[in-house]
Amino acid sequence: MIETGDEATCWDRTSEGDHAQRCVLAHYLADLESDLAAEVGWDQHALASVAHVSDADLAPVGIPAAAGLAPSLHLNVNLGNGYLRQGRTTQARDQLNAGLAALSALPTDGYGAMICRGLTGLQERLTTSPPDAYDNPSH
Repeated sequence: MIETGDEATCWDRTSEGDHAQRCVLAHYLADLESDLAAEVGWDQHALASVAHVSDADLAPVGIPAAAGLAPSLHLNVNLGNGYLRQGRTTQARDQLNAGLAALSALPTDGYGAMICRGLTGLQERLTTSPPDAYDNPSH
C-alpha cells in the first residue's frame, strides 16, 4: 500500500525514459488520490506516457497491447470523468471521443466490456451536464 506522500517517491524512482512504468504507475496513483486535481494530474501523466509505450513494454505487467490501454486512460474512471467532475465538459468530451475512437484496440473480454460500459456511462453523463464551467466561468 502506498502511504500518503509516497506517490512522489515512487514517481521519482522512475526516469523520464521509463514510459511504460510511468504510464502504469500514474494510472494507478490516480486511483489512490482523494484530491481531484491531483487525480487528474496523474491521469494526464499516464496519458502522456502511453504514446511512447510499445506492446512489448507492457507485456511484463500483463497488458497485451498498448493501444488497448488507451481507451481506459481516456475514460480511466478518472481523466474523462475527472474533467467532468471538475466542470471541464469540453475536455471530458475530448477524452470520450478519443476513447471511443480507440475502442477497436480493446480485447473482446470482460475488461473490454467494462471500458465500453464506462465510456457509455461518461457519454450519458455528458448529455445531461451543464455548460463547461471550467472554460467558461461566467456560466
